[in-house]
Formats: sequence, C-alpha cells, structure tokens
Amino acid sequence: MQKILDAILADELDALAHLAVPETYRGMTVHADEANLFDGMETADKDPRRSLHLDEVPTPELGPGEALVAVMASAINYNTVWTSIFEPMSTFGFLKRYGKSSPLAAKHDQPYHVVGSDLAGVVLRTGPGVQAWKPGDEVVAHCLSVELESPDGHNDTMLDPEQRIWGFETNFGGLAELALVKTNQLMPKPKHLSWEEAASPGLVNSTAYRQLVSTNGANMKQGDTVLIWGASGGLGSYATQFALNGGAIPVCVVSSDEKAEICRRMGAELIINRSSEGYRFWKDEHEQDPKEWKRFGARIRELTGGDDPDIVFEHPGRETFGASVYVARKGGTIVTCASTSGFMHSYDNRYLWMNLKRIIGSHFANYREAWEANRLIAKGKIHPTLSKVYTLAETGQAARDVQSNAHQGKVGVLCLAPEEGLGVRDQELRARHLSEINRFRGV
Repeated sequence: MQKILDAILADELDALAHLAVPETYRGMTVHADEANLFDGMETADKDPRRSLHLDEVPTPELGPGEALVAVMASAINYNTVWTSIFEPMSTFGFLKRYGKSSPLAAKHDQPYHVVGSDLAGVVLRTGPGVQAWKPGDEVVAHCLSVELESPDGHNDTMLDPEQRIWGFETNFGGLAELALVKTNQLMPKPKHLSWEEAASPGLVNSTAYRQLVSTNGANMKQGDTVLIWGASGGLGSYATQFALNGGAIPVCVVSSDEKAEICRRMGAELIINRSSEGYRFWKDEHEQDPKEWKRFGARIRELTGGDDPDIVFEHPGRETFGASVYVARKGGTIVTCASTSGFMHSYDNRYLWMNLKRIIGSHFANYREAWEANRLIAKGKIHPTLSKVYTLAETGQAARDVQSNAHQGKVGVLCLAPEEGLGVRDQELRARHLSEINRFRGV
C-alpha cells in the first residue's frame, strides 16, 4: 500500500498500473455477529464508536465493469450512521440478498461490511469491458450501484429494480484504503480541490441536485421560495447553494446561532433559528401541535413578505413533516429524501388534498444528475461545505458527530492521504475561487 501512496504523492500516476495490488487493505467495518449489539437501547444511545471497527480485510476480486480505487479521502453520510447502529435494520440483509443475485455479486455477502458512500482517489485497476477509465485517473465516486438489466431503469436509473446505494446496500465502500465500485459510478475529480474537499460533496450534492433542481424532483425555478430544513448541514448546505445560484429564495431553518451564521456566509438572508424561537411541533410523543405549525408558517411569511414556500426541502422526517405539509403554499411541493428523526410520518391530509399540494419522494440521483452536480463543483459554481476532517481510525467519532448533529456542513475522513490539503492540480482555478472555498470550508 505504501508504494501506491508514494506513487500518488509523487504524481507518478502512470506507474500505478505496474504496481501490485495489495492482498488486503484497511477498512472501517461493522460485524454481522454484532448486529444485535444495541438491542433494547434508544437510538440516541446507540454509539457508532462501539460498532465501527478498523479491520484488515481481503481485497475483493475485480469483475467486469468494475474498478478498484485507492481512496485518498472519504466522508460521513447519515447512511453510515444507520449502518453503524443497525437501524432501521441491519445492512447484512442487503448484502445477503445482493450476494444471491449473481455470481459476480456473491463476494458482497461477507460477515463484515466495509462502509462509506463517498470517495476521492485514484483508479488502480479496471475490470473487463471498461474503456472510459484507466489506472492513474483521479476520480470521485457517486453512490448509485445499478445493474441496468431491466427496462425499468433505462429512463431513470434510480428506478432500476436492482438499484442500490454503494457502501450501504453493497460492500467494499469508501471509508477504507481501497474501494470497489462500478465504473459508471466514477466522475472526474475537481482539479482545484484537495482530496478531502473533493470527497465531501458526492452523496449529498447529488441528492440535493435531484431533490431540488432536477425534473425528477421539485424542478425549482427562479423566484421560488424554498424552505430548507437543516440548511447548514451536509445536505442542506448544498440545497441552500442551489437555491441561491438558481435564482430562488431560500428560507433556511437551523438549530443554533452558529449555524445561522454559516447560512449568512453562504449568502442566505432569510433564516429561522428553530431552537431560539422555541418551535415544538409535537405536544408529546403521540400528538402534534397545529398551533406551532401556524406560528411557524406566520414566521415564514413575515420573512418573505407574505409568501408561503413553493418548495419544502424535507429530510428530518417525523419531527418536521406535519409542519412541512402545512406551510407549503397552495399547489406547492414537499420533496423528501430522508427521515433522520424517524421514518413514520404523520400529517393532516386536509392541508394536502384541499390545497392541491404534492409530496415527492427523492432518493439519491441517477448518473446524469450526479455528473451535472459534480460538474458544478468542478466549475467552482458550488463549493464543498467541509467543516472537520478525521483520520480513518477516528471514523467512529466522526459518525457520532453526525448522529448527534454536532457537525456543521460535511465531515471528512482522510483514508490514504497523510494530511489535509493534498491533491490540488489546478492552482489557477483554485486561486480564482479561493475566497469562496475558504468561506465555505470555514463551515
């Protein structure tokens, strides 16, 4: 592994094709025999630091249409938290079902799961049939793993019945020294970014693009008022940027003054600190409080000059969904991609049907959407919102930060990269965008 790292650091990328691939590598794993580790515990008490292990694992066999990538940096997403606390179910069920689907997929069914759905790194090897990528290419990966043997996926690959999220529903993810991906997951690494900066947007940037910008999502247009929950976080910070860049008007909902300041640095002006303003959408565990929905809606109209949101960018789920349906304008759209506060939603359906509102489910992005989202990063139109970087051995703490909402923006992880700041190839482009990079990097 050291020879591979030395070649990358020395910019001798052509040499990688001639170096031996290690038989093993270090990766962050969860173990199948610990799937019941947290039984009977409250979600908040399930600590990823107990279940995530830095293990030496065998390098998987490379198959047709696949690539083995030396991972310089990765990042934490909420699906890593879910995997590590075995909620809403153990991911080993995903791996077992995938392993039964074909001889090529059988290698994913292991008693360990190498996690992680982001990476920036360098291609080491490609399997048979690959023409678009070669050893030495610097890449980032999006997390859509798809078979494309069904007609259902050929209009939108997210509709393929064999669509999976790499590193969550497949094995050999990005929080490791090596990762196995399909080559149609690969995209060019933005040349003006460091490894850790380039690794951090992948999942959340593409998710926000489909959810908010794409015709498969809310199809945002200029002038739309967009309510963004968690607007300074790993997902919301990209939604805020897309809204601002697309001529929309973001209303940013955050949970602290510090996070409100992050939104201001991104250029947002309309901000609601839900903690300081004391919104409590649930009276107790079983009953919501419509008066709080109305108070929240009145606050939005106060900020916007009387406008209700055309689009509500939803991902907290159970805690906020009733309020989201209520505050959306007549004919408006609630688009949801996650449920970090709980999967079982409830809302007053009168406010949906009588006001002709729509709920759209949005899940990650297809290759085209991910490519366009990455292209905006590469052109310096959208910027990484990386707030903190951990080493690979500290991944458990990084996941705990995200689980407890102690993070801001995105949390990165150095894998093979020995330090931050490496991997910048276009210094001129970086210089042109340095003020924005630093401003967003300060998140």
